[in-house]
Amino acid sequence: MADEFMKGFGILVTAGLGWLVVAGWYKTPSFQGPQLLGTYPENPDFYTQIAMVVGEGLFYFAILGALAFWVLVPAINQAREAYADRK
Repeated sequence: MADEFMKGFGILVTAGLGWLVVAGWYKTPSFQGPQLLGTYPENPDFYTQIAMVVGEGLFYFAILGALAFWVLVPAINQAREAYADRK
């Protein structure tokens, strides 16, 4: 179980760091306003659009990847063990 925890934690940390970098660059217009949760630029160029897609992807990958290894994989393993014990 510790290896699943560390895989989920590694996904959460690395993808979360990537999201923080992208959000810091593109969603923080000033230090007086909202930081990391602001809005993206209104007229983004090509590279900003790519960064927006990557940033959103990293955010959802961090959340869903960690939940997959912390909840889904252990639940599947327990169900497999329960099914094997039932036979």
